[in-house]
Amino acid sequence: MIAEAGLAALWLAAALALLQLALTGLGLAGGKSDLLDAVRPVAVGQGVLTAIAFIALVALFLRSDMSVLLVTSSSHSAKPWLYKFAGTWGNHEGSMLLWVTVMGVAGAAVALFERHLRRDTHMATLGGQAAISLGFYAFLLFASNPFARVTPAPPDGQGLNPLLQDPGLAFHPPTLYLGYVGLSVAFSFAIGALLTRNVDAAFARAMRPWVLAAWVLLTLGITAGSYWAYYELGWGGWWFWDPVENASLMPWLAATALLHSVTVLATRDSLRAWTVMLAVVAFSMSMVGTFLVRSGILTSVHAFAVDPERGTFILGLLALYIGGALALFGWRVGSVREGAQFELISRETMLVVNNLLLSVILGLVLIGTLYPLMTEAFGHKVSVGPPYFDRIAGPIALALMVAMAVGPLVRWRRDKARLVAGRLIVPALMALAVTSALAVFAWERIGILPFLGLVVALAVGVGSLAPLWKRNLLRTPLFTYGMVIAHLGCAVSLGGMAADSAFTVEKLVAARPGDVIQTARWRLAFDKIMPVAGDNWTALQADMTVSRDDGAPIRIHPQSRFFSSPPTTTTEAALLTRWNGQLYVVLGQEADAGRWQVRIWWKPFVTFIWLGGVLIALGGLLALIGRERRGWLLKWRAARAHA
Repeated sequence: MIAEAGLAALWLAAALALLQLALTGLGLAGGKSDLLDAVRPVAVGQGVLTAIAFIALVALFLRSDMSVLLVTSSSHSAKPWLYKFAGTWGNHEGSMLLWVTVMGVAGAAVALFERHLRRDTHMATLGGQAAISLGFYAFLLFASNPFARVTPAPPDGQGLNPLLQDPGLAFHPPTLYLGYVGLSVAFSFAIGALLTRNVDAAFARAMRPWVLAAWVLLTLGITAGSYWAYYELGWGGWWFWDPVENASLMPWLAATALLHSVTVLATRDSLRAWTVMLAVVAFSMSMVGTFLVRSGILTSVHAFAVDPERGTFILGLLALYIGGALALFGWRVGSVREGAQFELISRETMLVVNNLLLSVILGLVLIGTLYPLMTEAFGHKVSVGPPYFDRIAGPIALALMVAMAVGPLVRWRRDKARLVAGRLIVPALMALAVTSALAVFAWERIGILPFLGLVVALAVGVGSLAPLWKRNLLRTPLFTYGMVIAHLGCAVSLGGMAADSAFTVEKLVAARPGDVIQTARWRLAFDKIMPVAGDNWTALQADMTVSRDDGAPIRIHPQSRFFSSPPTTTTEAALLTRWNGQLYVVLGQEADAGRWQVRIWWKPFVTFIWLGGVLIALGGLLALIGRERRGWLLKWRAARAHA
């Protein structure tokens, strides 16, 4: 009965979404206040019902109810409970139900807690959220029912993809979905503001927390996914420009531009059209990513390769929502009044440059991702890989980092070039010093992009701290600290990327127990190889003793694992982390004469990539808390003064 209850809750939630859309449309068109009064409770009810449906699916997975087709195809009774739980969204139907659930709960939150917006704009926003939700309800109920039964029920399930049997599954997909849904709320805000011709600072202040929260969650999700792929796949890399990786990167790029634009609109009443357009683009990229992952047109480790008919359904939703939003934007953009003016040399100008560069990178990544798919549709296979993205997007990304370093040093509205140049002296001198040192000691060892990356990373790191110069640190607003930490995180990540590209040492050997391997000042003694067993896998494990220079020896244990359900062999890399890098060891296949393939990387400062990602997300969180705290204090003081 749990499956039937979950399906009934999903149908009722869809009916409430339809009712919510109808109440909003009729209420706004006819000016009927009583109809608009009913929108909020309907939105809350819809959120509650979607939560019930998702909880029901989680219960089915935890109980290993093999009478449900989704549980049978994506789970196994012998799996640890964590993977049963996370396996709820480790498949197509479950992930889409999670998407719809978060969207419903987010809509309920907008209904309950939003107080910045004018009433008609608020109601139009809830109507827009209902319209988006309806399409996904239809997709789940008619094309991807997560509660479908199978008769007769098999004795056990087929199991979860072993590459997904990792704690990362419990964190990475939900954070991404929360980020995507946050962008859907921003999209609904933009639609509501266009419908009611209310694009102003109050609209931006209402949208900004959702954009900030979505951006923080996307940052954490991408960072976690990068590290998960890095240690799980055994390839030794942290980013492969896989189309599915790009599917999460593109919304993040658009959300980053939107975040800067909505902040300018909220605080300086500028960039009104930019803000609305970027809200549409950010959600569009989320929809494009959904189509790529679930259409079956991609072959990827982490794509949900389903039948093309479902992809056609999603493509139809994409055309409906994004095409409709762009048409509305074109129709109403003339009513979006121009905001406050600013001079050429100003922080607003630097933020426009920032948005333009982010948009260019987004366009290049989108072209590189979709072009092979389009050519394949016409019978020609074209491969677009890392060389394209590195050489085309890399230089623009470095220019973006430079603009990011300069932006906080320029005043709002207007500034003088002479004063800006004076503030840039210290970062410029640091960059010059690093350039000279690298040119003398490492010019022949590294390429031009890693070279420039190291230089720019240090300059951005120093420049990111400049807004704190000569300020009372105890009285500095929390959101200023958020900006500083986020920009510093970008510099840290860029430094880790450049160092990994410039100084990584790789060695592939065929070794037998008793051999000693030397590489990059590391000594690895291959002691023995032995079988081990886990909860639902068996493995061959290499026991190695490693040391660097005269340091203490440490034991590491790379594995080659075998999962029986479904039958899959995976590698489990051994990672040894130091402050200045990471030793990465992978056990490969058995070669002749009892030798085993062993691949070893020494990756200097590679962990800075993910440390930077955490700092970026932390900066966004501090900015969110600081902005909301200031807004609450202002309201409290105003209410107290009025009383």
